[in-house]
Amino acid sequence: MEIKKYYAGDYDIAVIGGGHAGVEAALAGARLGAKTIMFTITLDWVANMPCNPSIGGTAKGHLVRELDALGGEMGKAADANTLQSRMLNRGKGPAVYSLRAQIDRRHYSEYMKHTVEKQSGLDVKQAEIVKIEKNGELWQLTTNLGAFYNCKTVIFATGTFLGGRVYVGEVNYEAGPDGTFPAKRLSDSIKSLGIPLRRFKTGTPARVLKGSIDFSQLEVQEGDSITVPFSFSSKEKPKNTVVCHIAYTNDQTKKVILDNIDRSPLYAGQISGAGPRYCPSIEDKIVRFADKKRHQLFIEPCGENTEEMYLQGMSSSLPEEVQIEFYRTIKGLENVKIMRNAYAIEYDCVDPTALQASLEFKDYGGLFGAGQFNGSSGYEEAAAQGLIAGINAARKIKGKEPLVLSRASSYIGTLIDDLVTKGCSDPYRMMTSRSEYRLFLRQDNADERLMPIGFEIGLIDKSTFEALKKKISLKENEIKRIKATFLPPTENLNAMLRKLGTTEIETGVSLENLIKRPELNYNSLKEFDPTRPELPEDVCEKVEIEIKYEGYIKRQLAQVNETIRLEGMSIPDDIDYKDVYGLRLEAVEKLAKIRPANIGQASRISGVSPSDISVLLIHLKKE
Repeated sequence: MEIKKYYAGDYDIAVIGGGHAGVEAALAGARLGAKTIMFTITLDWVANMPCNPSIGGTAKGHLVRELDALGGEMGKAADANTLQSRMLNRGKGPAVYSLRAQIDRRHYSEYMKHTVEKQSGLDVKQAEIVKIEKNGELWQLTTNLGAFYNCKTVIFATGTFLGGRVYVGEVNYEAGPDGTFPAKRLSDSIKSLGIPLRRFKTGTPARVLKGSIDFSQLEVQEGDSITVPFSFSSKEKPKNTVVCHIAYTNDQTKKVILDNIDRSPLYAGQISGAGPRYCPSIEDKIVRFADKKRHQLFIEPCGENTEEMYLQGMSSSLPEEVQIEFYRTIKGLENVKIMRNAYAIEYDCVDPTALQASLEFKDYGGLFGAGQFNGSSGYEEAAAQGLIAGINAARKIKGKEPLVLSRASSYIGTLIDDLVTKGCSDPYRMMTSRSEYRLFLRQDNADERLMPIGFEIGLIDKSTFEALKKKISLKENEIKRIKATFLPPTENLNAMLRKLGTTEIETGVSLENLIKRPELNYNSLKEFDPTRPELPEDVCEKVEIEIKYEGYIKRQLAQVNETIRLEGMSIPDDIDYKDVYGLRLEAVEKLAKIRPANIGQASRISGVSPSDISVLLIHLKKE
């Protein structure tokens, strides 16, 4: 029986999906004055964390800080629902410091649900979109109940719901994450537009009962004694209310998994989708790293008001009875009870090279992609793309130029540039090593780099921006003072220098030169610096980093300026690369497919050589 359709309304922006990408996209669109609607299959799990209940981590913490500086919501939500906070990589340089917080997943979801519900200009609707089609200049979306909406722009933020199929051993069935419904018919509708989709796969570990774990057998992992918030606007530091624990697999774990490896749908050939390279399942780890004696796993709470514990590092798609057997080989988990079994999930996504750097489709004006729909993995990567897609959908409606962040400006710019320029053959994960400018793109200066942009586009208010300007002034004045301050050689100062294993001074030495010594830092010289003002902790951190790494930062800024120069050399939209004399055939094919907007983007396309860029530059100068 055919469902009777009915008209349900007109919108500037429609967001399909209520996960991390969808929430940021919907909030950004509405806050920029666009009439917006966000569709989600279930309102009970807005901004759900179906995998790890945490925010941040290596490079991901950078993304959250940058998102916050632009006016996004994730940092604020994380600070309000933190269970444990840790700064990773403290033993390394400041370029790779990354904030990570264990989050109460239920409270986080409630926070985000309430935030979108309260947002003016944004409607939130529980519905499954089953069809998308062109209706004149508009896009028409139809729900499973027959309601249709006419929309100027549409943002796909479908996560793992699109064509979702769950695998547990020999059992597989259509589903979204956490036992939700999948979005099957939308896949067929997207394909009917001519947009090619492909299959990716991800997975999640089991959730187990806290009372069935022997914590006395496990290593304790405390949070930091001094915590740091994600959001630059958070007035209070997050509090640590829980501890996490560390356990290890052993030879018996390995034996159980290898004895049953033929029952893994991944190795039995049931799963065709590409899995995440940097977050493999435990069976994948055992096979790929056969010589490794043991693998680490982290036992983390899912929330304050639940007994569920998350086993980070132990995702699996093996049968449930095999999961029980291998989990129980681990010290401290001998009597563990599984509350939710581990599973793999396969889903549809797009080749992101079909998108522009604005995240709008090249060949389908008004359609945008964000998050796992674009081939990425991770809540933070999804939220960052959602924010940019929401901003650019709103700007398109107002006839404004899109916001495109270069890779020299941010990790967000690097993430999007990698996706749309290089594409991805498996779920893309952000890492600090992906950025060639990581000493400049630190998480501590994300506000200085991006908050002026957030203010200009309208997502950062004036008081927040004025506070940033005050902070920058404090930092610059202190650096100026330090460069002009000299300390005389005193017995107390030399005693401290001897104690720290660095050379004593015989004449007056500038405070700047002392801070630059590897053994010393800004705070260690405080008692010998009588004119030092009282400054906020984050300003002190910026001062020390910029003095200590001044030479390296200057060299990197020179690289950044060169990248900006290349990004400023645009390539005409209508260029025919076959007409460019001297361009290799492979370069012609790659350039024609990606259609780069500028020389900088063209130079990063795989298969395009420096000589091809030289040929292209000569052609453009002639034209």
